[in-house]
Order: sequence, then C-alpha cells, then structure tokens
Amino acid sequence: SLHLEKPSFSVLKAADEGEENTLLLKPIKSLDGTITLPGSKSLSNRILLLSALSEGNTDVDNLLDSDDIQYMLKALQQLQVPLDIETNEDGSVGRVSVTGQSGPINSPTPDEVQDLFLGNAGTAMRPLPAALCMGHGKFRLDGVPRMRERPIADLIDGLKQLGADIDCVPETGCPPVTIDAKGLDGGKASISGKMSSQFLSAMLMAAPAANGDVTISIKDELISAPYVALTIGLMKRFGVNVKVDGNMSGTPSFFISKNEKYISPKSILVEGDASSASYFIAGAAITGGTVTVRGCGSASVQGDIAFANVMEQMGATVTWEPESITVTRDPSVKLKGVDVDCGEIPDAAMTLAVAALFAEGSTTIRNVYSWRLKETERMKAIVAECTKLGATVEEFRDYCIIHPPKDNKLNDGVLIETYDDHRMAMAFSLAACGG
Repeated sequence: SLHLEKPSFSVLKAADEGEENTLLLKPIKSLDGTITLPGSKSLSNRILLLSALSEGNTDVDNLLDSDDIQYMLKALQQLQVPLDIETNEDGSVGRVSVTGQSGPINSPTPDEVQDLFLGNAGTAMRPLPAALCMGHGKFRLDGVPRMRERPIADLIDGLKQLGADIDCVPETGCPPVTIDAKGLDGGKASISGKMSSQFLSAMLMAAPAANGDVTISIKDELISAPYVALTIGLMKRFGVNVKVDGNMSGTPSFFISKNEKYISPKSILVEGDASSASYFIAGAAITGGTVTVRGCGSASVQGDIAFANVMEQMGATVTWEPESITVTRDPSVKLKGVDVDCGEIPDAAMTLAVAALFAEGSTTIRNVYSWRLKETERMKAIVAECTKLGATVEEFRDYCIIHPPKDNKLNDGVLIETYDDHRMAMAFSLAACGG
C-alpha cells in the first residue's frame, strides 16, 4: 500500500496488509528528468510466444522483468522450449534467447497432464491455451484466486469452433482451462470482442500453427483495437501476414493462410512500456516539471502513447520524437478536466483518474468496462481510492465522472489500498504530486 506523508500524503498498501507492505510517499514538488522505460508487458509476452512458435532462434532484449513475464518464461521452460536466460547485475532478466519449435508446442509428456500455473498473468493465460491447442498433449492452466474470476469463455468458444477439445469452468466462464490437444486443421470462428481484445490476439497468434487456413471474425464490437494492431504488427515482424477485412472499429474479420509460418527475425528489441510512460507523463503535467520518457514515441506500436494527447488536452505541453516524448506545463496554465473515450487506452486511463484530482472541473473517463475484468475490479478500486483522497466520484457501468477535491487539496495521511494490482500502485503514487 501507499502512504502519503503530510501535506499530501498517501500510503500505498498491498492487499495483504502489514507494515512491511506499506510504502510511505513523501510530497513531490516537481518531477523533472529523463527516464528510460522498462520493456512493454504486452509486447514482452507476445514476443516470447512468437519466438517459441518460430523457425530459428530469437534473441530478445529489454524484456520487462515482471510476474507476467516470469510466468510465461516458466511455462515455456516446463514445456521444454529451450531458453537461454541471461541475468543482469541486479538479478533481473537480461537477454533471452529462444530456440523456436518451427510450429506448435507439443507436451513433453504426451500421456500425462502438464499443469501450468500462471499466477494472475493475463498476458500468459490468454495466448497460451490457443497456442497449445495447435500441438499435441494434455494441459491444465490455472492461476491465483483472482485469475479464477477473470473471464476466458469467449476464447474457449472460439477455439471450440475451430475443433479444439478445450474447456474452462462452465459455471463461471473462467480458468482453470483444460486442453486435450490433437492439432487443429483450421476453419472459421466468430467470437465476441466486447470483453477483451486479448482473446482475438490469442487466436491470431496461434493461427499460423494450425494445419489449414484460419478465419476469425468479430460478431459484436472490438474493444482495445490498438492492442490487436500491435499483435498483427508483431506477427509481421515474424514473417506472417494477417489479412484484415472490414474496419477495426466495426466488426472486422481476419484471415491467416495455411502457408503463413513464423520465421525468427533473429533479434528483437522490446519497445519501452507506453502504459508505464503514463505515470511520468502525468507527473510532469501535474507538477509543471519537465520529463522525457525514452523508449517509445511517435514511432511506437503501442496505443497507450495516446495518453500524452490527453495530457495535452488538459493543458500540458507535449513534444514528440520517434522514440521519446517530452512533457511539461507552463505554470500559468492550469490543468483542466476533460471528457475522454478511453476504450483504446484502458491501462493509461487509470493514470488519468489520478491526474483528474489536480484539474479544474470534472473529468469523465468513458468506455472502460474492461476495468472490471482486470487484475482487480479496477472501477470499484479507483472510485474507492479517489474518494479517500477527497474526490467525489460518480460510478456507472462503463464510465465514471471524477469531481476533484475543493481547490485540488487532497486529504492528508491517506492509506491507499493497491489491491495487489501493479497499475493501482503506480497510478496512485501520483497522489504525492500534491507536493
């Protein structure tokens, strides 16, 4: 959890209570400097999986060293995909060399169930089942109690349409996931894109490992479309072309020919995490300091860089370079509340909720139903913690309206619950910028 020291005092608190899980944050008068971003979580696990399905070896640099990536690395090792993991001086993951399987990943124990524990790693739990359906073997994928509350039925439904023998818990539509894989011949599937774009991304990434053509269509609407564009762009880096029919903001369909196979690009650099950039960008906007984030910029493939445009809308000054973004705010310009559709930037939208506490007027964050399905129930979490800090928050099904505290003076000595959710901790650390 986070504790803010007076005046402007927040404390970040982890879900499992206790002083040792509390971090005291001292007031931040101004945020200034240059930061090199850690690797993107979304890109890191996609790259690891595509490297494993490819022909040839892939050297991966700037992987994010986080729980999600550790669970994916452990799963690949358990499945006996050869990995050479270098360790940095501080003990974090360095370069990882992946020996591609030139197609699907088969179980190393064909007659025994491979039990894969994936913690709360959505970026592992969504793509792995789809990929494993393309090979042979029996698998069971499970995670922490929260993972058993995170829906996956839309993905299971799509894979079943392609002929997969795969199930989740029928009553909940959530993990654990059981698979009896015998390879897939391809075919057509129509899935929902309303809950998460990760289900579509998972099927797209697995499709080249099928034995035939694959067509996947969206039957309702597709949220977080930039993440799908990111997936397709990455597949192209590994030599696979996805034919897109229709508009990504409508009901698109995607075709992957049976002739498409992954070929290693030999080496690949994980772009800096644009969601993580949002905390530093917002910190500069709130305090009026000058911050440059390096590792993603105008050439980025990640949708969350659009958060910088939202800060500009609120009153910040933003300067773009291909691989960096610099943000500041003229002291004579006050941050103003905004009304924004955040359907394409749900992770960065959490940062906007905290920035809204420092703005003149209310801020409306729209189209974020997906918050309710993430590492924690983020809508309820954000409403609760913003309220503790002195805001008045109106909560609706897929949007909220944040009215900042009077004169933007945050409550002192607040204990912020982080719900064991990394983005809650990082976003609410900005409460210390009340300085």
